[in-house]
Amino acid sequence: MDYDPTNVRAGMSSRLPAFLQPFLTWLTARPAPGEEARSRSAHYHVVTAFGALGLGVALSLLTLRLGGLWLASLPFLLILSASGMGKLQAVVFHHCSHGTVFRKRETNRLVGETISILLLMKHFDVYQHEHMLHHSPNKLLTHEDEFTQFVMNLAGLRPGLAKSVLWRRVLISFVSPFFHLRFLLARVSSCLLSHSTGHNLIGWAAWSGVFHLAWLMDAWVELTIAWLLPVTVLLQIGTALRTLCEHRFPEQEVIDARGKTFVCLATAGVFPGAPVPEQSAASLGGLFAWGGWWTSMLTVHLFSRVFVLVGDAPCHDFHHRRPASRKWTDYIHARQKDVDGGCPNFPLGYIETWGLFEAIDENLASLSTASKI
Repeated sequence: MDYDPTNVRAGMSSRLPAFLQPFLTWLTARPAPGEEARSRSAHYHVVTAFGALGLGVALSLLTLRLGGLWLASLPFLLILSASGMGKLQAVVFHHCSHGTVFRKRETNRLVGETISILLLMKHFDVYQHEHMLHHSPNKLLTHEDEFTQFVMNLAGLRPGLAKSVLWRRVLISFVSPFFHLRFLLARVSSCLLSHSTGHNLIGWAAWSGVFHLAWLMDAWVELTIAWLLPVTVLLQIGTALRTLCEHRFPEQEVIDARGKTFVCLATAGVFPGAPVPEQSAASLGGLFAWGGWWTSMLTVHLFSRVFVLVGDAPCHDFHHRRPASRKWTDYIHARQKDVDGGCPNFPLGYIETWGLFEAIDENLASLSTASKI
């Protein structure tokens, strides 16, 4: 296969050995050309999400007990915990609201309510209602849309502002105690002060039990670092980054039309990765180019995949076109099959962006040129 810089994943497939392709497929969320689909069940995503969270918290507690040089691994373990939380939130909880994780509606709801209490998220019923509005072309990118509410109310972004101003507000938010406090208070209110008395009582009892146990064991430091830090600051930063890369603002006439073209242009696939170098690694310049490429892939893009673009988040555009599809469990190949088939019933093909921060930059650029929401 000839090198094609415009086909990023094909370039990786043609220039890198076969044993690396499964890892690159997971990392980039794009299959190699001709790669066979691997069947995944919804239960696989549930188990891996809870598994990552449990392993991250357990190893964090062990590291804090061991101390010394072991503490150097703590940041990576906290990211692992936050990754599990992010997958529970953005994948399991989300798809439970669509009824596509478990066969029974009651099971989807029970797991959704459990995750709501565990991670201090909106009551499942409220989230499900608001999320269905988000999937309506008549509500997406309006003031009734959960994405728009986040952008406007929490992040303080506004249409028409210069992209540099929007970026500055985003970056300030990540380190702002006021942003995190507002975010957390909104989560606590929507979870523990919901319309359901039973849900609230269970939630208050569960969280009170955790704090009481920490008091009995004099484990406040361990609780704060291993659980409270990931479930507050880290989860909120990951959620914000993921939200900001999900949707962009097409031209106003496309938004006003509220049709399928609007759905196509309002969401793009976001894939962690970059084109492989054109040079051969046999030359000195090529060696540096490949070294830089691998460094980027195993730092920035791997971090993006683990911390932000968890589960099927890179293929959010497929989800908006096929929201009821149970094929989300193998989202990588399901989206590619839809691409290869010309995306039936939609007037435009898929849009793709390579790189999380490139996607956010493009979305903020579209917001800066938008006239209104």
